[in-house]
Amino acid sequence: MSALAPGRARIDDVSAVLWPAPAVVSSAPRGRAVPGRERDFLLLPAAGRPRLVVPAGRRASAAAVRRYGEPGSLRAWAGTRLLALALAGGGARVGLGGRLRVDTPAGADTIETYLSAVLGHDVLVSTHLGAARANAKPVLQLLTADGRTAGFAKISVNALTQHLIRTERRALDMLAEADLRRLVVPEVLHHGQWQGRDVLVISALPVWLRRKPLPPDRLHAAMTEVAAVRSLRREPLAGSAYLRQLQARLAGCPASPDRDALDAAVAALTATGAQLGFGAWHGDWTGWNMAYTSAGLLVWDWERFSRPVPAGFDGLHYRLQSAVVRRHQPPPAAAAECVQAAAGALAPFGIAAAEARLTALLYLTDLSVRYLADRQAEAGARLGQPGTWLIPAIEKAVTSL
Repeated sequence: MSALAPGRARIDDVSAVLWPAPAVVSSAPRGRAVPGRERDFLLLPAAGRPRLVVPAGRRASAAAVRRYGEPGSLRAWAGTRLLALALAGGGARVGLGGRLRVDTPAGADTIETYLSAVLGHDVLVSTHLGAARANAKPVLQLLTADGRTAGFAKISVNALTQHLIRTERRALDMLAEADLRRLVVPEVLHHGQWQGRDVLVISALPVWLRRKPLPPDRLHAAMTEVAAVRSLRREPLAGSAYLRQLQARLAGCPASPDRDALDAAVAALTATGAQLGFGAWHGDWTGWNMAYTSAGLLVWDWERFSRPVPAGFDGLHYRLQSAVVRRHQPPPAAAAECVQAAAGALAPFGIAAAEARLTALLYLTDLSVRYLADRQAEAGARLGQPGTWLIPAIEKAVTSL
């Protein structure tokens, strides 16, 4: 794989997971696929650097592209709409995108045969090829032949992604019992093992509905509701279950100057003797993991859900990720602002200014530990080195506690 372009190598990696031998995957196939045995996929926008792998059929390919463009910017939305229209009009037949063919001998066990069996109906799969991350894994959109989205499936590829999938399953089970009023979450349709990998299938939220402007108080109310899942409690940071979990995660990270700096920061924060409110958090609540529509506030991707954590973590994470990813603020400046603006950011959650600053420092520390524990830098994640942006902000703020 080293001789292939990065995007192409990732296609090979994904193909090996989804269609293991005796299935055979080939690129640029000639002639028409043999019905019942061969299935063609499009590599979009081109074979050289593909971003999407979608079924070649008109309705399914157009539906897959439309769904992947739903949560994006207006420009991305318009681009995917044009691409979907081209596919629906037969663009695949005139050479739009690259092509991949999967030859499935009788009795071969592929992800499609597995999912079709557990769901009780035939499904087609499509997937998005995202940026390099330690937690990257195939996330499949499940489609019917007429273009209906039947759900989404996540497939583990290593110990980390298996842990995240199992965490999401437990989180969705817990949230299903919580009688949420301020947000809508997916339902678990299936969780099982296939080819030694965890497979989680969840329902499709109606992201195709028209977006509405999200009032800040509506977002705060939803985050507060999640924080209260299985109750909020107030207690000293020192001796708390949260602190024990944070310290255990940090101790499990590889030895490094970053780990030493975080050890020192945790000790300084603990020494404040502060009391905090503790509850649950989504763990990755961002603008691209939610949509506000007539069906309510739709929130997905719960694989980082955990409790107990200091109340307010979701609000801080949303603000930081929006600054870095959506507004393109330099990461070190965004991390420093996360602490400086904590009082205002957490005031809607009823958190006092002094407590808000400590909460922000714990949040940045927690996020740093996540990146170190997951080895995000080794996986090539853009923000995977906390020592370049998160830890400097922590160290500077800790000196003024």
